[in-house]
Amino acid sequence: MLDPQGLAIFAAIIDAGSISGAAARLNIDKSVVSRQLGRLEAELGARLVQRSTRRLALTEIGEQVLGEARRIATSLGNIALLTETYRQEVRGKLRVTCPFAARRLMVELVAAFTTRYPQVDVALQLENRLVDLIEEQIDVAIRVSHLADSSLIARKLADSPRVLVAAPSYLARCGEPTSPADLAGHACLVYSDGNRAYREWHFDSPAGPIQIQVQGRIQLNDGSALVDAACAGAGILLIDRLLAKRELADGRLRSLLPDYPPPTGYPIYAVYPARDWLAPKTAAFLAFLEESKQADTWS
Repeated sequence: MLDPQGLAIFAAIIDAGSISGAAARLNIDKSVVSRQLGRLEAELGARLVQRSTRRLALTEIGEQVLGEARRIATSLGNIALLTETYRQEVRGKLRVTCPFAARRLMVELVAAFTTRYPQVDVALQLENRLVDLIEEQIDVAIRVSHLADSSLIARKLADSPRVLVAAPSYLARCGEPTSPADLAGHACLVYSDGNRAYREWHFDSPAGPIQIQVQGRIQLNDGSALVDAACAGAGILLIDRLLAKRELADGRLRSLLPDYPPPTGYPIYAVYPARDWLAPKTAAFLAFLEESKQADTWS
């Protein structure tokens, strides 16, 4: 199979009028140009140019090959231009996945990102399963978990502090706990994955870790839905602060038991496939996530 690069160099030799002229135009060594021409002639089994000390002259077969060589040279130039443009411009379709628990924040971040980069389209895929980034052609995944060893590259965005919360309406009706032990007498909102209800809540104290078995009539398999239930006054909730940040800020929920902080939850990472070169859209999104990290968006 003929080397397109050799054909392009052959066209450059003829257009420049000499091997040295082509080398100067292509910004490569003259010996490389001469070697490429010799290799092309060997592949074709025919001499393309007659060489003399004063000039180069096309042979008959050289004249026939030249038109195709120029077309290939133009195509290679167009490919190089397209590649360089792609490498420099932040554009294209960015595929991102995140767990349902982070959907509210990610929707806000994606909206802000597409405002900054109007030539990028974002497909945000909400998944609680572990997505195969290579198989499903995902550019960036947000994962709230401890990461297993893999070929993926991970950037930590934050730890996920947990917080005990309840609505003012619930506290007015049922009273406010003063220690983790008091939770046994309260309605607690419990996360359930369908197979198991997570009723074992953990807290830190000056005397050491505390473990409480809570009771509650409402179980949900979605963190945002649990926050909604807490806002409705349905009970006390232990949740990642990230999910209740807005409700705590506007007063719909209150933080409880500040002297008994829950252990930090899972870390939050942005992960992406290992590559020698990142597309500008991916690099820009990772930088945007880093900005959000510096602004404490994730905590």
